[in-house]
Amino acid sequence: MPVKLEHHKPVCLSDFRAVLGEGPVWIKAENAFYFVDIVSHHVHRYSLTDASLSVWNAPNRTGFLLPVNDGTFLAGLPDGLHRFDVKTGYFERACVIEPEDEGNRLNDGCVDQRGRIWFGTMDDGESRDSGSLYRVEHKKGELVISHWDSGYTVSNGPAISPCGKVLYACDSPQQRIYAFDIGEDGSLTNKRIFATFTKGYPDGVVTDSEGNLWCGTWAGGQITRFRPDGSMMEPIALPVANVTKVAFGGEDYKTVFVTTARKGLSPEELEAQPQAGGIFAFRTDIPGNPQHSFVLETV
Repeated sequence: MPVKLEHHKPVCLSDFRAVLGEGPVWIKAENAFYFVDIVSHHVHRYSLTDASLSVWNAPNRTGFLLPVNDGTFLAGLPDGLHRFDVKTGYFERACVIEPEDEGNRLNDGCVDQRGRIWFGTMDDGESRDSGSLYRVEHKKGELVISHWDSGYTVSNGPAISPCGKVLYACDSPQQRIYAFDIGEDGSLTNKRIFATFTKGYPDGVVTDSEGNLWCGTWAGGQITRFRPDGSMMEPIALPVANVTKVAFGGEDYKTVFVTTARKGLSPEELEAQPQAGGIFAFRTDIPGNPQHSFVLETV
């Protein structure tokens, strides 16, 4: 670790000024985490071994980048899901999502304990409730896409509880986090409001090993945290307004990595927040969950 990290005191690892930093994922085998800058069409990798920052150019805005069990990644781009190989830097489209709505794009995603990816779409203009929630799995050599919910303006999350039985998903402009029950067959039922925000907007979410939900808070300057019953925990403040998402990592999964954004901030706000768009880290007492990989089934 290039700097000493303290309990719940975020330190800026790199102030490289992402326009819209998002989607951090910890890759234990590399002692590194990956994240995206959606607006700049970049994929980044930060190595904890030597504090180096690598970058790849993406063909378009990449909403999420999630590991696959063959060492590649599955990425969400505006036109659909793409396979991404870090060794070659090549993106290859695997399937099209919502070809009938060119105003939508893929935004955020996660992998559950069974190796399935859950992701959302959103209106790129952030005004229509045209976004949806999907699940993708690999069966008999093909990607199988299932549609599960609709009516989102800006979908964020989703995240899965450590027991694998609850899915959380955000509609950011509505300032709501929803919860669903996940059935044994992967179905979603019992949609309900888990939390409502009055300050800031819920962005990316992730759960820790005790089932608490950690939520990056756009225009809120903090990580908002909830217990599984929906009651609030002490938030963790950052020196920037647009906090987008966290990932747990390190050998003990007690190091928290945070992405942030400069998007939407005025020149005056940027002057007051010189580290906006940087990546931050700190230590915590409750470990997170291991990062799961999307499972490619053998035919």
